[in-house]
Amino acid sequence: MSNRKIAAWRNAGLIDSATAQALIDYEAEHTRPLALWAVFGLGALAIGLGIISVVAANWEQIPGQLRLAVHLALLIGLNATLALRGDDLARISPWVNEALLFVIAVLGLTFFGHLGQVYQTSSPLWKPLAAWLILFGPALLIYGRSWPAAALLIGGSIFCAWDFAAADSGAMFEPERRTHWLIAAAVTALPGLFAPFAAWKRERSARTDFWRQLELTALAYAVGGATLSCIVASFGAFEGDDDLIGSAGQLVRAAAALGFGLLLLIAKPGLSGRVSGLVMAGSGITIALALGVNNVDLLAAALFMALWIGIAAAALAIDARGAFQLAVALVALRLIILSFELASDLLLSGFGLILSGLMILAVAWGAVRVSQAYAPGREKQEQTP
Repeated sequence: MSNRKIAAWRNAGLIDSATAQALIDYEAEHTRPLALWAVFGLGALAIGLGIISVVAANWEQIPGQLRLAVHLALLIGLNATLALRGDDLARISPWVNEALLFVIAVLGLTFFGHLGQVYQTSSPLWKPLAAWLILFGPALLIYGRSWPAAALLIGGSIFCAWDFAAADSGAMFEPERRTHWLIAAAVTALPGLFAPFAAWKRERSARTDFWRQLELTALAYAVGGATLSCIVASFGAFEGDDDLIGSAGQLVRAAAALGFGLLLLIAKPGLSGRVSGLVMAGSGITIALALGVNNVDLLAAALFMALWIGIAAAALAIDARGAFQLAVALVALRLIILSFELASDLLLSGFGLILSGLMILAVAWGAVRVSQAYAPGREKQEQTP
């Protein structure tokens, strides 16, 4: 905070002279020399790039076992630092702890690729990802403090689940064996289980921000799946039965989302828990209903908008301004796309283009007005939708 801003607050009567001086003294004591930090950062970056260049230039000449030993030693050293000094680092800055954890997780992930390169082995990608989740997932859960750790954990889980389900474009499963496809569909639903788990832990941990981000990310996965189901239905892609996005698999994912919604209601009593549970359950219902509106543009669009109108209502209930505005924007965008789907011939004439432009402006104006009229105020703290 600059002294100029503090002086402006004092001159405007927002703070008195004593408070202004206290703020100036505090900022002077806790300020960081950004220019000096930038110089240190540039120096460290230059050293790091130099080391990488030297290693890359001599990569083939370095024995594979030596490379693995250095990689493993680096992992052990960083893990020991996190275990022994993690709390101290977090007190200095939570982001230092988070950055160290992120580096450890990425180094752990690359270790499996390094291992395969040295010993010339190969396997489906989901296998090393599953091993990474087993070995490094607990560290992310124990030491994670913000969204990078949460995003890395959920992202790795989603990629692992879908790669397992795809299994090299379906080579692992025979199409006529429905049981295998149901198992694959159930696996793709598992990342959503992080939502009720995080909600339960959030009430029992001091790292509330991490568990909140983990819950939100898992909830976003479910909502994203429901949204994509509506989009896929509008293209009429739910034709098969025994495949990843066939009716059987979709129903399994829908049932899982409903179950996770119930667990959210149990894990987190109160308004926020009810809203999260209803959004999760609503996503499951949407996934199931998308099968019934397959290849029906109007109904698929209506289902899409119903989902996001429900999310907008949920956001209003807990004063989540950002989620509300996103929902309004997506409903408006889908309405515009639907109008083109139903009247595509408007784009074939100059008069039609004029009408289309006016319609887009009208919908955009309406979305802005709705957002301004009903969005929660900025001063209200956003909570978990």
